[in-house]
Amino acid sequence: MKLAWIDLRTVPSDQRAAVVDAAVHARVDAIVDSDMAVLETLPNTVKRVLVDGDAPGSAIDLRPVADAAELAALPPEAAALVDVVDDRTLRLACDAAIAMPHTVVQFADPTKIPLEIVIAAADRSAGNLVCRAEDIEEARVIVDVLEKGSEGVLLAPRSAGDVFELVRMLRATTPDLTLAKLSVDRITHLGLGDRVCIDTCSHFDEDEGMLVGSYAHGFVLCCSETHPLPYMPTRPFRINAGALHSYVLGQDNRTNYLSELKSGDAVLAVGADGRTRRIVVGRIKLESRPLLGIDATSEDGVKVNLIVQDDWHVRVLGPGGAVLNVTELKPGDALLGYVATDKRHVGWPVGEFCVEK
Repeated sequence: MKLAWIDLRTVPSDQRAAVVDAAVHARVDAIVDSDMAVLETLPNTVKRVLVDGDAPGSAIDLRPVADAAELAALPPEAAALVDVVDDRTLRLACDAAIAMPHTVVQFADPTKIPLEIVIAAADRSAGNLVCRAEDIEEARVIVDVLEKGSEGVLLAPRSAGDVFELVRMLRATTPDLTLAKLSVDRITHLGLGDRVCIDTCSHFDEDEGMLVGSYAHGFVLCCSETHPLPYMPTRPFRINAGALHSYVLGQDNRTNYLSELKSGDAVLAVGADGRTRRIVVGRIKLESRPLLGIDATSEDGVKVNLIVQDDWHVRVLGPGGAVLNVTELKPGDALLGYVATDKRHVGWPVGEFCVEK
């Protein structure tokens, strides 16, 4: 879980009360200020961080450091604040991140290369590296630098809304799914139709794919093109997902039609063990191809349908991550899928009567 630190020092006076209330209600990890009198008004649910002052034991003492001597003079329980403006201060930030329980870094230049260096240097350190962000968009970049990002983000919000947005962004997760075993009932050659390939901005693992289906209540785990093929190179960023009407399961229990996805959208990669992660669509490729219908049933009797391109190189995943060519499927074969109880309206789950068949 990433740390959310809110910096009050530059928040406009007419926004301060609202920002503090938002920070407390959103349960941010720390509030930073240079005035201990302000910090003393905060409840015990939030850490107090005093900048360049005489912090009592109830607060973290955040001290600006400009050289190795100042870093060495810090008490072991204090935190270091380092302005990175050149190679010397970059090395100082690395040393602080390794040595101190908390290190706050802020960078003069927009490149994230210095942050990459500090993250790498402090990789095995027990301390927390907190990076200052100018705004929410920069915070999104910071948390993904070198995949792991810094342990936390320091933000001076412009409004209470920024506080809630930062917390939502830092604490967003993609929970594991409980996948179902499906048994193939019937394979049907359907003739020409439009199918969609999803080209993503990430490499898939060999046992990863996406959950795609004709119905909102049931999905099949479609395999990526990570595995070798005899007549074409692998494309480990691609899912040959299914016909354009199909649903794909995404974040927050939301579905999208394959036909409405576009470059920059977020989708969900799903492993054969149910693990999930957020990935980004690079492009959607819709073409007319012969189609194949796969009808299957879960162990609980839920009917699932998937329509894919009718070609041997299109694959789905079975139990244990087994890679199955769709044109070789036969009744009784086992597939991996996901069964949902939700009905859908514009992709969101709703409690209403709905029949899909």
